[in-house]
Amino acid sequence: MDYLDHLEAEAIYILREVAAQFENPALLFSGGKDSITLVHLAKKAFRPGKFPFPLVHIDTGHNFPETIQFRDHLIEELGEKLIVGHVQDSIDEGKAVEQKGKNASRNALQTITLLDTIEKYGFDACIGGARRDEEKARAKERIFSVRDEFGQWDPKRQRPELWNIFNGKIHKGENVRVFPISNWTELDVWNYIKRENIALPSIYFSHEREVVFRNGQWMASAPFLNIDDEDIVDYKSVRFRTVGDMTCTAAVDSEATALDDIIAEIKASTVSERGARMDDKVSEAAMEERKKQGYF
Repeated sequence: MDYLDHLEAEAIYILREVAAQFENPALLFSGGKDSITLVHLAKKAFRPGKFPFPLVHIDTGHNFPETIQFRDHLIEELGEKLIVGHVQDSIDEGKAVEQKGKNASRNALQTITLLDTIEKYGFDACIGGARRDEEKARAKERIFSVRDEFGQWDPKRQRPELWNIFNGKIHKGENVRVFPISNWTELDVWNYIKRENIALPSIYFSHEREVVFRNGQWMASAPFLNIDDEDIVDYKSVRFRTVGDMTCTAAVDSEATALDDIIAEIKASTVSERGARMDDKVSEAAMEERKKQGYF
């Protein structure tokens, strides 16, 4: 077995532990490479049977069109249940307030919609594709990460996970966020995608598109980006290392059209993939503060 075999076996074991320990789990699906990898691992863990959980997507309404198209195609191919929570519904119901200004984004509003979706469907565990190498706050997470009855995370209230023994016992109203690929790196994910020949949305590969230069980075042009005279609009060859809300996800200059090219780029990069997420740069503890409030 090589190291990818070990990582795969651990992730499959964790997914099966979720199915065994929880009554009503869900797999949170963003349409990004990490959640797509989780779906592939779930197929290995549970096929030829159906998944013991639905897929849940929290839709900001400002997603990349390529991601939504890929999501719908994948769900049709899988034949699994998809639940979509809409941030626009939270705004319309007065539970979330749309940000104003040039750099307004709906990314943080996902937390409200996610917590409402968890409560509505009574999920006691939510599986996600977060990895410890992405960001400092995520490096603090356990694989089974307990949230209180308000959906909030306390970094000081975490359980030991010795010898891959995971404790899923929770009180009524609490839920657990589960991270099966927590021990993977970005490079591990790409090497696994290459080995397993996993399909991805086209935005991960270099392509020509209209972009806007803002805050030192290239953003995909979109109707809701609030473009003004200070922004530089250009047409460039770019790709995206991470997939999120279009208003906070920056592109990188790239000519990488194949997996080997992307892997070579990542090996040479000195910046984390989260370096292309504007919302992580609000403060040093931006991600940790959002996670404490219930962000995934």
